[in-house]
Amino acid sequence: MKINNSILIVAAFFLSLSQEVYSQEIYVDPTTNQNGNNGSLEKPFNSLSKALSYANSLTGIGSITIKLNPGLYVLNKRQDINPIRKMTDSTRFVIEAVYMPDDVGWSQEKMPRILSVSGNNSVTQFPHTTGFLVSSAYVTIRGLKFLGNANPTISYYYPISKENQELEDLMVSQCYFIGDKESAPIQGGVWAHGPKNTIENCVFFQCRNGVLFFNNVEGFTIKNTIVTESYESAFWFGAKDYKFNFSNNLIFNNNHVLVGAKDVSYSSAFNNSIITQNGGYTGYWSSADQAIMKNTKPFIKENRIISKGKLEILKNTELILSKNHLHLVNGLKGQEFKVGIFK
Repeated sequence: MKINNSILIVAAFFLSLSQEVYSQEIYVDPTTNQNGNNGSLEKPFNSLSKALSYANSLTGIGSITIKLNPGLYVLNKRQDINPIRKMTDSTRFVIEAVYMPDDVGWSQEKMPRILSVSGNNSVTQFPHTTGFLVSSAYVTIRGLKFLGNANPTISYYYPISKENQELEDLMVSQCYFIGDKESAPIQGGVWAHGPKNTIENCVFFQCRNGVLFFNNVEGFTIKNTIVTESYESAFWFGAKDYKFNFSNNLIFNNNHVLVGAKDVSYSSAFNNSIITQNGGYTGYWSSADQAIMKNTKPFIKENRIISKGKLEILKNTELILSKNHLHLVNGLKGQEFKVGIFK
């Protein structure tokens, strides 16, 4: 039986339209006190929890985007991303700022701030606290500023976690992760299992650890990112030799650069980055000593890595944060890598 090509084209066109019809945008504004709002642009929800509960319940097909207005979002419980709707590479589940860093007129005050005060809310591997628990494939989180956890009863806080190692494609883009080990620490900015995770154009500052990728993490990417002043390690990688892409990053003033398994040697390389001013380079965790043990030789390949020179970031000295807060001080080498939250 022959099928007219024009019929197929028309059918494909209407299928694409149907996907667009079911795509959903949900707005949140933490400054509104209206409890009966429906999440529209004109009537945003007043909490992230309400937005996620609604988004997770949506059926049908198409992307789901939660857009956060400026303000402080205080998390008193774990925020679960587990939609009924099946997400795909082209129809993703997105949590993003209404105003993105590359928008005209953007300033630090327009960036949504995420602060956790939750107690332990996960027992996977060990008791800990998670901000966003990603339980779906094809999730994007972008344009947000993650602060630490101010609850004095917890020891381990991870702003973004993905526990299911079968779920692929978590993208974290244009986000800050800013810890304060004295009052609101971050144990690890992003702790994720599963393949094809991406960290791009982010800043990790004074987190105990920056990025932790462990099980079944084949094909992960870390690029155009700053990790500095980690007081344990910038990165922890899993015990297997997973392929990854690492390029155009600035890794400096950390206690260690990379912690991995004692006997693993990674075939992928650190590429086109500056890695300098760190206390140690590579190491492994010793359960007996409860400490990171330095390796006598790095177990990571290097390609076009600059290991000399001094890097410095712009810290706050004014009442209002500079647009380039925690980015490289102007004039220093490294600007060419286009790191940080601006693309």
